[in-house]
Amino acid sequence: MKKIIYYVASSIDGFISGPNDDVSNFIYQGDGVEKYLEDLKSFQTVIMGRSTYEFGYKFGAIPGQPSPAYPHMKHYIFSDNLKFNGKSDQVESKPMNIDEVIQIKRESPTDIYLCGGGQFAGWLLENGLVDRLKIKLNPITLGGGTPLFGQINFTTNWKFIESERFDNGLLILTYECKK
Repeated sequence: MKKIIYYVASSIDGFISGPNDDVSNFIYQGDGVEKYLEDLKSFQTVIMGRSTYEFGYKFGAIPGQPSPAYPHMKHYIFSDNLKFNGKSDQVESKPMNIDEVIQIKRESPTDIYLCGGGQFAGWLLENGLVDRLKIKLNPITLGGGTPLFGQINFTTNWKFIESERFDNGLLILTYECKK
């Protein structure tokens, strides 16, 4: 079975976006961002929650179409109420069901990119389905917003794998989930 890898930008205080979904303070250029974009080329499958998919509309995504940032990936959007008219073959809406996630893990040709959504990531973690965490740790504090894993109320232990440091202060930290 393939791994689900939560590869996400975060502030030092653990938010993947600030208040009102503000992401303007994150680093968008430099070697660390180029490394992230290069890493994304290895994925053929992306999963996300409805809010993350719809957040992409602000950046040019079109309902029912693959995200412009990941056009080469098969998209699975998890939502119990999202419907599309005229969707691409590369985009599927799936119900919030663990068996659906497990089936994707079995069938994906590559490891799976978990594209943000603190609530969705928390739900997956709570169900033991996040295998690896790659944090693009930005040298900022946001003081509020969307937490890395939503509103989870349990402890998870992680094994540190590696870190990469970049000139603009960005760190990419990699952890394996201890299950």
